[in-house]
Amino acid sequence: MRLATLRSMTAAVAILAAGCTPDVSNVAWEPPGGPAAAAPLISAAACERTDPNRIAFFGDLHVHTGYSMDARTREMTLTPDDAYRYATGAQILLPDPTGKPGVAARIDRPLDFAAVTDHAEWLAEVRLCTDPESPIFDSDDCRMYRGEFTPWWGKLLMGDDPMLIKILGLAGIGGRSEAICGVPGRCRSALLTVWEDTRAAAERWYDRTPACTFTSFHAWEYSRTPGRSKIHRNVILRNELSPELPISSIDAENESVLWQRLHERCNDTGTGCEALTIPHNPNLSNGNVFVLADESLPLEERRAAALLRSSIEPIAEVTQAKGDSECRNGFARVVGGPDEFCDYEKIRLAGNAGQEECAAGETGSGALKGEGCASPLDFARYAVVAGIHEAERLGVNPFRVGFIGSTDTHNAAPGAVQEFDWIGTRGASTITPEQRLPDGETPQTELLRNPGGLAGIFAEENRRDALFDAMKRAETFATTGPRIQPRFFAGDLPADWCERDDAVVVGYARGVPMGGDLEMEPEARTPVFGVSALRDPGTPEAPGGLLQRAQIVKGWMGEDGRIHQQVIDVAGGENGAAVDLATCETHGPGHAALCGTWTDPDFDPDRPAVYYARIIENPSCRWHTRQCNALPEAGRPDGCTSERVSPTIQERAYTSPIWYTPASSVGP
Repeated sequence: MRLATLRSMTAAVAILAAGCTPDVSNVAWEPPGGPAAAAPLISAAACERTDPNRIAFFGDLHVHTGYSMDARTREMTLTPDDAYRYATGAQILLPDPTGKPGVAARIDRPLDFAAVTDHAEWLAEVRLCTDPESPIFDSDDCRMYRGEFTPWWGKLLMGDDPMLIKILGLAGIGGRSEAICGVPGRCRSALLTVWEDTRAAAERWYDRTPACTFTSFHAWEYSRTPGRSKIHRNVILRNELSPELPISSIDAENESVLWQRLHERCNDTGTGCEALTIPHNPNLSNGNVFVLADESLPLEERRAAALLRSSIEPIAEVTQAKGDSECRNGFARVVGGPDEFCDYEKIRLAGNAGQEECAAGETGSGALKGEGCASPLDFARYAVVAGIHEAERLGVNPFRVGFIGSTDTHNAAPGAVQEFDWIGTRGASTITPEQRLPDGETPQTELLRNPGGLAGIFAEENRRDALFDAMKRAETFATTGPRIQPRFFAGDLPADWCERDDAVVVGYARGVPMGGDLEMEPEARTPVFGVSALRDPGTPEAPGGLLQRAQIVKGWMGEDGRIHQQVIDVAGGENGAAVDLATCETHGPGHAALCGTWTDPDFDPDRPAVYYARIIENPSCRWHTRQCNALPEAGRPDGCTSERVSPTIQERAYTSPIWYTPASSVGP
């Protein structure tokens, strides 16, 4: 192998290791994936539990199994069936440090819904290299991926990192390995088989009985990572009708092409197939997830791009294992003072990395290494404010997204979010406390990660259509793990809204819920915002935390061109609650429920604004504090004394925003 080729491969593999895919040219399947085929939907019984005023359902829409390339490199062999088994309450066996199944894991409480979102990139290659019946199973490339063979040049290039050497055997420099996929049709056929296996698992676990205990979604992840900036999307399908093949970043070179192909192969086929996309980890995107339109382009071209995006991307993942993407202090382009609760799980800020701010209108690269600039638009709060400003210019809001959380687990363990018994996210490589607790140097180290969050959806019943419709209208919320139930309404709410037994009914009748558009007649009075929340009761073994406060966050674009923010406590507040770090016992007052109303004293009927609710729990121990306490003091890893992570956290929930846009402010 020539040295030049080795150097090119080194660059490609470095990107792969940091973020799952290189920035590659479009390499289409031959033939490319076909559109969804018309077929009758499988019938489902009417749900016994239904409510026109909607029920809070909890789930995880970001889950990887051993079908994903990066999970399999860490000895993760569990399947989509195992992931759904875990989500519904059964035990699974994770790999021990040697890669053998042996670490038992069980969720504390079953989820209501979940989606397996394995990386579409290299699904075929993983199957071909791990199936003993595959014609290339015994090839050097597959043996290298499985860790059974290391060529001299592999160790020379990759050093002692076994994961990088494994990836080197699987992926070609152009996106696909000639050695593995060079025979026409081989990889396409394998991908079709894997996709059919994944879909079959989703069908097996979807509860179509009147009990409606669990909903599974057909889904995958599109994982583009140019320059080590994460620009990934999870693709969620409404029902069992789907495109012939999942679309990867190797087959669609950017997000616009992904959205176009989803329309061509699903949404616009007239078959009943429908997809939506969910961006995740904007906090690691260097400003590349929420990108403002290039003003040098013609207006109609910018409008068309905004319309395409808004037609298919109604929600965004704002909290997960690789950090929280709600907000961040310190941006010069954000006005309103620091927000003490914006410091939660800021993975790039650990050790003062990533402090530089991208210039207005510019993006960077390298976030997965802790490098490059950070943009205000890496955070959902500021992105939704930028969206209302874009709507003034374009007549279309490209960033009109609601909020959800999820885990991004690579352990086939959806909803594994408990701080008290977290098992890590990356198979055999992080399965023990000793593996999770060293103080690494980049955002890739497990110490800087967290268990992730949950997606909350308010829907009439636990059925695919009801949940999907709720996601489309953004009647969703994110939690950092606890099953907090927040409600958020705005409109002509009565002064006694919190005291009423029919507060939710009144909220829908006289206002709009989270995800809604607030419309006010010119002569109408200032709207009233209502927030309520119920604590997570937890389990007898691990009771949930008490609530400390309920807040409303307001955002708007100032005449100075900067993003303005305001945070208001509307119920509860500072209460002196604390936690004993040696025992993790909590003490102090708190609330099982909170409710409050607020009228914006600075409401301007002529200025667009966005509002959402944030519910904050009392302090509790972060996962690493609990696990360090359980280890002998003399043998604790250096992460136990790291100053880059807080020993305590305050779990929380974020509702989707409510948007106020005066008719006069909408652009052409």
